[in-house]
Amino acid sequence: MKYVTGVSANAIKNPSKVHTQLSAQWDLQPEVADWFKQGLAWHQRGHLDEAQVFYKKILARQPSHPDALHLLGLMAVQQGQAELALEWMDQAIALQPGQAQFHLGMGLARQALEQWQEALRSFDAALSLEPHNAQTWTCHGEVCLSVKRPDQALLSFEQALQVKPDHVQAWLGRSSALRQLARLGEALDSCARALAMDSSDAQAHVLHGHVLLEMGRAREALASYEQALVLKPKDAQFHFSRGNALQALGWIEAALLSYEQALTLAPDHALAHTHQGHAWLKLGRAEQALQTYDQALQLQPGLFEAHFNRANALNQLSRDEEAVASYDRAIALRPDCAEAYSNRGNSLQKLKRLSQALASYDQALALKPDFAEAYFNRGNVLHEAAQDLQAVQSYQQAIALKGDEAGFFYNLGNAYKRLNRLSEAVANFDQALALQPEHAESHWNKSLALLADGRYGEGWASYEWRWKTTKAGFQLRPLTQPLWLGQHSLEGKTILLHAEQGLGDTLQFCRYVSQVKALGARVVLEVQPALVGLLRGLEGADVCVAAAQPLPAFELHCPLLSLPLAFGTELHTIPSPSAYLWADAARTQAWGLSVGTKQMPRVGLAWSGNPRHLNDHQRSLSLSDLLSCLPQGLEYVSLQKELRPGDAPLLLARGVRHFGELMGDFSDTAALCESVDLVLSVDTSVAHLAGALGKPCWVMLPQVPDWRWLLERDDSPWYGSVRLYRQGNDASWAPVLERVAADLSGLLALR
Repeated sequence: MKYVTGVSANAIKNPSKVHTQLSAQWDLQPEVADWFKQGLAWHQRGHLDEAQVFYKKILARQPSHPDALHLLGLMAVQQGQAELALEWMDQAIALQPGQAQFHLGMGLARQALEQWQEALRSFDAALSLEPHNAQTWTCHGEVCLSVKRPDQALLSFEQALQVKPDHVQAWLGRSSALRQLARLGEALDSCARALAMDSSDAQAHVLHGHVLLEMGRAREALASYEQALVLKPKDAQFHFSRGNALQALGWIEAALLSYEQALTLAPDHALAHTHQGHAWLKLGRAEQALQTYDQALQLQPGLFEAHFNRANALNQLSRDEEAVASYDRAIALRPDCAEAYSNRGNSLQKLKRLSQALASYDQALALKPDFAEAYFNRGNVLHEAAQDLQAVQSYQQAIALKGDEAGFFYNLGNAYKRLNRLSEAVANFDQALALQPEHAESHWNKSLALLADGRYGEGWASYEWRWKTTKAGFQLRPLTQPLWLGQHSLEGKTILLHAEQGLGDTLQFCRYVSQVKALGARVVLEVQPALVGLLRGLEGADVCVAAAQPLPAFELHCPLLSLPLAFGTELHTIPSPSAYLWADAARTQAWGLSVGTKQMPRVGLAWSGNPRHLNDHQRSLSLSDLLSCLPQGLEYVSLQKELRPGDAPLLLARGVRHFGELMGDFSDTAALCESVDLVLSVDTSVAHLAGALGKPCWVMLPQVPDWRWLLERDDSPWYGSVRLYRQGNDASWAPVLERVAADLSGLLALR
């Protein structure tokens, strides 16, 4: 909160400073002169009622007594009756228009009414009559501060100091002007000069604290506020300022106590309620913060700070529609606030109103072109909208303005990763880690970029950071047995190898079980229930149990996707037998009977994966699009157990057989795969199953594939029977489906 010196208030408390006795110029009756002296004496001691009695006695005897009129006007200002003060001052000036002090008094009354321009005219009139009056220059400077003219205010205070170098209020006013001009070092010096002259001025200590707080010297600011409270312990504003210093120091509970003291003394202190809300927000208690902001707004409905931070609280509570409305109210009050537009954009992004969010960030940047956070937020929206080239530009602008934010480099790395510019992605993750070495998400996403680039030696180690991420959703099993990553001998030991991610991950990495067994271990394999039947006969698995079922005793454990690290897997050392899983013979025979004898080449179809997968919207394909590309002359069979809404009628219309209601676990899926000549799949567990079975499989991949499929190749080092069909830079499925259709037609030619 900007502090304005109490210059005019100080002047009114000392009426002799703004009053020139005129009794020598007036032929007063002796008793009138005596009444005047007595009234002035009471006035100077602060006994206003007694003083008023004498001034009114004078006017009863001599209605045109200018001094009495003037002093009654000053008294009315002191008593909060500025409108009445104007009447008294008008009469005094009408009698003696050449008296500078009368114009000064009129200026004080105008100032009390916040009639700033009229006050300045009165002070100018006083200065034209008495140009070397330090008090008038000081009051003139104070009004200039009130109307945000700090340059002009500074000149006024310096004029006052030329006249009276020891004028404490002028030094304080000069400090306030310099503070508004952001010349904080000079402001601090001016305040120190004032305190050296009068250390008993509580407002001076508070101003000193304000300047220190803005300089980031919160501990020293706190000491200044506490000194002010020693002098005036019942001042609500001082307790409020102390709370601000405590909050800046991170002592939130103590700050709350200070705000509470301020509100006990002044329950209608809207800003104290508002800053109390800030403290609750920092403690993560957004509901309580919201209540305090609402209290502030009941007291002061037009308080920008309360509307703005109320919106921030609503944002934290994910009440984003309400947050946008609060930001709009804040912007209506202060349309030049870039932060309000930027935060409004954050809420709009959460509401998935991306074009509006982008416009809000652009408004923020139009107001504040060096607003690094707005560029960063803008980049986030562009990234979410899959406009990653533009996102890269926004992140780069944010970094150019503020190059010490790990999050900026991290998000830039993610944008490069989605553009498949993997070296640049890794470089930016490294920049983030140089600034924040324990940033788990940067390690994790760096691992994905390294693995997608085939840099397995570096990638597997970084992949272990998945357990420390908050966004990826991984959780290392809380087992008491040690984690094995290849560092100990397994001879004679029992080790638990456990699934940790999706079905496809388990199918891909169970290939390592035989290698673990070869190290002399007894292997307990724990997998998803749907895979137990299929993997029970896996080479190397002594025991295969379903997740959440009781486990036999074991001494070590390892998640399946940590096995490549344990074995130091490189691209050329991937264990890649032509097949490492086999369908059950009896089930294969049974499914062969269900499907019937082939009359033409048979193709198994899998077009969609788990709808809960974060990347499902990119990797899954609509059934209608797939069916539109399939040539006639081939037999098509659905390999999916579950269908999405609307799929069943499409399959029926095209004559694609679906056996979902007959399929149990993956043992059935494997047996059904054995009845087809080719599996055509998107990136889902069926593709991994086909690859593990050694079944020919064509996998259709999005523009940004999962790391295991690498880049710019149509084969896979993990599966010898797999052929890859990739989207181009346009992220369209149409060219992929055209190539698939052409190659399927080629199968017909081989019949």
